[in-house]
Amino acid sequence: MHLNRKQVDTGPIASLRDVWKAYKGEEYILKGIDLGIGHGDFLCILGPSGAGKSTLLRIIGLLDRPSRGEVEVFGRNVAELSDDEAARIRLERIGYIFQSIDLIPHITIRENIEVPMYLRGVRGAERRARALELLDRFGLRHLADRYPHEVSLGEQQRVAAMRALANGPSLIIADEPVAHLDEENAQLLFELLKTLNREDSVSIVMATTSEEEAGVADRVYLLRRGRLSLGYQV
Repeated sequence: MHLNRKQVDTGPIASLRDVWKAYKGEEYILKGIDLGIGHGDFLCILGPSGAGKSTLLRIIGLLDRPSRGEVEVFGRNVAELSDDEAARIRLERIGYIFQSIDLIPHITIRENIEVPMYLRGVRGAERRARALELLDRFGLRHLADRYPHEVSLGEQQRVAAMRALANGPSLIIADEPVAHLDEENAQLLFELLKTLNREDSVSIVMATTSEEEAGVADRVYLLRRGRLSLGYQV
């Protein structure tokens, strides 16, 4: 299979209308959420731990479904998607960066970046070329043949970000991506995200507990006790 490295989405990326979410036997963690994400947006969900930020990102990223309300992602009504269809959209059009760095320890940095392409059926030579292209772009080519335990925590998280980009997604979900990084490495990761947003028009939805970190986004929403409101827009 050939990899389309730059997918073009000029319409709405996602929209949520009156979305509620509760897990079995628990109170609603999200309450009446309305949110629109457009092509090239960089927005941040800001709120304290336990506010529902990760749950909201999981719904936007097709990792979970709402209890009530309507969600559309890339023009598809999520309620009408089969699990296989949702999985295909996740693989081809959405990249994920989580606060826990989950690189596979027994394969190289280059091979870790190749994993999403392997799952998509991209041929070996093209996978390798794409992984090296990403490493070159972000100045980490020298790490290609090293293993995760041989590189720093900050480098591991930037590699995780490159892995999220491997299939040329239109949307990046970043759930507290710098939670375990020092200030210098956090800034490097934020620069990577801003470059993707500015140069490639990748839409980014990030969650954080930090007002300072939220400042990298163009639009910041506040999530408190399950309710979402617009904080500010640049």
